[in-house]
This record gives sequence, C-alpha cells and structure tokens, in this order.
Amino acid sequence: LLVLLAADAAVPVKDPLLNICMDAKHHKRQPGPEGRLHDQCSPWKDNACCTANTSSEAHKDQSNLYNFNWNHCGVMPPKCKRHFIQDTCLYECSPNLGPWIDQVDSSWRRERILHVPLCKEDCEEWWRDCKDSLTCKENWHKGWNWATGTNRCPWGSMCRPFSKVFPRPKDLCEKIWSNSYKYSPEHRGSGRCIQMWFDPAQGNPNVVVATYYAWKKRSSPAEVEDVAPESDQAVHALPWSVLVLLPLALVLL
Repeated sequence: LLVLLAADAAVPVKDPLLNICMDAKHHKRQPGPEGRLHDQCSPWKDNACCTANTSSEAHKDQSNLYNFNWNHCGVMPPKCKRHFIQDTCLYECSPNLGPWIDQVDSSWRRERILHVPLCKEDCEEWWRDCKDSLTCKENWHKGWNWATGTNRCPWGSMCRPFSKVFPRPKDLCEKIWSNSYKYSPEHRGSGRCIQMWFDPAQGNPNVVVATYYAWKKRSSPAEVEDVAPESDQAVHALPWSVLVLLPLALVLL
C-alpha cells in the first residue's frame, strides 16, 4: 500500500498554465510539432500553437489572418517589419504564454495575453529598427478605419515617425497592443523574460520563463520569494488520493 501511495505521489500533475494554446482565432487547440513553419516562425516548429498556413500568412504585408496592413503610412521598411512578423509568430505559435493568458469577451477570440514580460533587448531592438518608420496610431488594437475592409488611418490623424508616437522602447512594447507586453528590465537568457527572438538550436528559452512565472502565479503574492520553482516542489500539496488513503496506511503500520 505504501508503495502504491508513493507511486501515486510521484505522478506529475499537468500545470494548466504550461504548454497550452490560447482560445483565439487561429490557434490550435493543443500545441504540437509543425515541421513546415515558415521562415521567422520556424523556431517553434518542434512545439507550436500555429499551423504552417498561419505561419505563412504572418509574413504577408496584408495577410488573411486579420486583414491588417503594416503599410498604413507608406511602405514599412523591412528592418522594422521583421519585428512585427516575429511578434506575430510569438503570439500565434508560442505554447509558453500561459501565465499571461487573460479572458476576453470578443467576437474573434476568448483569450488574449496581458503583460507578458518582454526582454529588454527585444523591446529596444524593435524600437531602434522602427524609430524612423511611420504610423498614425499609438494603439494598433482599436480605432482604425475599416471601411475598405482593411485598416486605414482614422480620419484627421497624421502619419508620424515611431519615435514621436513611441518616445521610448517601453512605450512601443506596452502601448502598441493594449498592454499585451510589458517592458522588462531583465535580459535574454535570464530566465525571467520572454524572448521574441531565439536560436532554436539552443532550445526554447521561454519554457523556463513560463515555468517560473507559473510557479510565481500559484504562490501567494505576499509570500513569493525570488527563488527557483524547483525549491518549492517539496511543499506542494499531496494528491487527493494520497490524503484519502494515508490514514489507512498509518493504521496498518
């Protein structure tokens, strides 16, 4: 009986915040291999929430994903556009955004991401490569003129350099998608921030990040210490079956 109890206690319990896909327009129900992910989405090919078709559409100037046009203030330079493609790939393909999934009441999705801590370098490189590009809006989630079926600048708005609309990297990362991202002071490789850019040959660094924040989210905010989640495993609650059978085991000893 004790052997059975020990075996039951050792069975890992799936964390509902880890290795999951959002309930959104183009996401798969569950993550899995997608060997033909296109170009910038390819880092997620071993375990992705997007399909090959979604990854291909993410690279188009005006894709069928959301009918969104990057070139609403003239042609967006390639060095800037590549960051928006990578941003789309992260959103559509990553199975490591669970700790930041938030419920929404929308006609096209039931969940979104909120306050994902994006690494300092990712935000700063995004801003640096886009600072001279033009846009007419600070929040790209809403407020567009959709009369033609694709996004156009609202009447009366002016196209201005990104550096004027978003004076700092923090402004760009946090404001452009309604706080989907949060500018993090942490660096790539720290295990404390999500990377849009990574070398898949070195593994997906966001797995460790999601694990840390999932553990932190489960912990009481008043008692959270900045320690590795592994050290918290010893105090996890025993499975219910162990708690039910434990008194019997003690009687039989």
